[in-house]
This record gives sequence, C-alpha cells and structure tokens, in this order.
Amino acid sequence: MTKTHAAFAATLALSLAAGAAHAADQKPAMEKCYGVALAGHNDCKAGAGTSCAGTSSANYQGNAWKLVKAGTCTTIKTPKGFGSLTPKA
Repeated sequence: MTKTHAAFAATLALSLAAGAAHAADQKPAMEKCYGVALAGHNDCKAGAGTSCAGTSSANYQGNAWKLVKAGTCTTIKTPKGFGSLTPKA
C-alpha cells in the first residue's frame, strides 16, 4: 500500500510541476500599437517605401506599430499623443 501512495504522490508532484512550467511558457497577450515606436524600432509596417521591422523613419510614426501588452496601447503617451490601435495619419 505504501508503494501506491508514494507513486500517487510522485505523479501528483510531477503533474503540478509540469503545469507550472507550462504556465511560465505562456506569453502575455499582445496587440499592435501604432504611433509609439521610435525611428528604426518598429515591429513592422512603416508605410510606403519601407519593408518591415526596423524601417520606420521617424519617432512616433503614425503608420508604424510596436507590439505592446494587450490593453496598454491607448494609455501610452508620446510627444505626439497617445498610442492607437489603428494607423494614424
């Protein structure tokens, strides 16, 4: 009977450890935030004449986005205003 209890305890401990490791692997939800990236530090899409990540030509360029933690974009204040979930003109 003690071997059964020990096996059960070991299985339970391994299950809990695996669950904790899986939770640590999960990344927070992210969203695209336009107008908050510094020049050359955007994640992608910086308008006409640019290809993708790192190609924005101006600080806080309205059509260049950066990934930020979900729910924080519109609270990020820059010298040009707050971040936006849609491209700015």
